[in-house]
Amino acid sequence: MINDLVAGALGRAGERNAAAIRQAAGLVLDAVRADALVFTAGAGHSLAAVAETFYRAGGLACVYPLYHPDLLPLHSAAASTAAERRSGLAAQVLAERAPGPGDVLFVFSNSGVNPYPVELAAAVRAPVVAVTSRAAVAAAPRRSPSTLPDHADVVLDTGVRPGDAAFPEDGPRTVALSSLLNVYLWNEVLAHVDDLARAAGIEVPLWRSSNVADGDAANTALLERYRPRVPALR
Repeated sequence: MINDLVAGALGRAGERNAAAIRQAAGLVLDAVRADALVFTAGAGHSLAAVAETFYRAGGLACVYPLYHPDLLPLHSAAASTAAERRSGLAAQVLAERAPGPGDVLFVFSNSGVNPYPVELAAAVRAPVVAVTSRAAVAAAPRRSPSTLPDHADVVLDTGVRPGDAAFPEDGPRTVALSSLLNVYLWNEVLAHVDDLARAAGIEVPLWRSSNVADGDAANTALLERYRPRVPALR
């Protein structure tokens, strides 16, 4: 029933963001080349995208997920909404470890207006890639003096409608697409990183599935390399 709806949204996102995807991939490859880290962040359901970036078969091993338990709806739905609207939480999270000039930060936020994602992007010295919806940002109530795109070096625009729901098209009330589009755009970036790296003769640190031959051995080497810098790998 929604095949065409989803396929169309993915196709338009790829076309709309072609240049920005290449830019984001270049920033990631710069971080890999410098043996730096790719930080990822989000709140609420945008944390699904953060989970996709971290310790994932085929994913980058040099990912540092920024996280606070209050942001996850599974701990408390209402509290997670309050947390992403709480000014100062970003500073608290960054106090544990903040991206440096050689790193890159991806911030996933559909509305791009709540204090947590905005303050994260505004505070760091690293390049920022915002994965958001420009339409949703334009329509959302302002909860910060600025928005996430205001602080981004690269914006990957999901194109999601305000409110996230996409079905039925003449009066959308269900089928939220932001999670699908976040994951799609992240994987587009990974594919471009791989192409650029192979052309430049650079090895990209990628996780293997633990359920394939030699997967555990390959991952053990990556764990030894990144565990000292990424506490969530311990």
